[in-house]
Amino acid sequence: MIYDQSEFELRCEWGAQGVAQLASISDVVVIVDVLSFSTCVEIATSNGAIIFPYAMRDDSVIDYAKSVQAELASHRQRLFFSKVGSATGYSLSPKSLVQIPAGTRLVLPSPNGSFLSLHTGTTPTLAGCLRNCQAVAQFAQSYGNKIAVIPAGERWKDDGSLRPAFEDLVGAGAILSFLDGSLSPEAETAVAAFHTFKNNLLRYLKKSSSGKELIAAGFEPDVELAAAFNISKCVPLLTENAYVNIKAQA
Repeated sequence: MIYDQSEFELRCEWGAQGVAQLASISDVVVIVDVLSFSTCVEIATSNGAIIFPYAMRDDSVIDYAKSVQAELASHRQRLFFSKVGSATGYSLSPKSLVQIPAGTRLVLPSPNGSFLSLHTGTTPTLAGCLRNCQAVAQFAQSYGNKIAVIPAGERWKDDGSLRPAFEDLVGAGAILSFLDGSLSPEAETAVAAFHTFKNNLLRYLKKSSSGKELIAAGFEPDVELAAAFNISKCVPLLTENAYVNIKAQA
């Protein structure tokens, strides 16, 4: 009870523990992984693709991709060749998904956004980012007033522990800013962060630790795509273990 923010309608907590504390007592969960899982899901599903989150990057993903008759995304920084054939060129790089054809079935391994998406139980689950923040917020409230927004964060490379990430806090705040209801202090903090940086999101995303990491690796266009604010009506809903654009079916 202490950690579940249940006295507030709009809740916000980090990562796996956030899901564990908030999902079962909320009407809907929004997973926010701006750099880059949620941004990838928004771009791909807005094009009509079907995205299967998968938590692990080990060999088990190969059999999983076969089982759902889907292509397999590569690692972001190197192509992933496997028993299902050569890599498609799709990856956790949003730029790689800009022209993905409608109807493409793609498994997208991710230790952050994918992992969280698959641990929300029976609670309806959406993928939100800066690009679709208003559309996701408005659709979330169709499920009810108790809404959990989960900034995914990143993982420290040395021990795998949670690294709270600037971009996910701001992304969560962007979504929460379009919601009606009582805000937990944690949710208020996210909204305040968003309002502080909203007028120059690209500049600050590029200066953040995650942004600098991607730029140094040659993925600056991904940061630019992720920083686009409220340009999309796409609402990715997790349906039978895959994200689809529910707005396209409305």
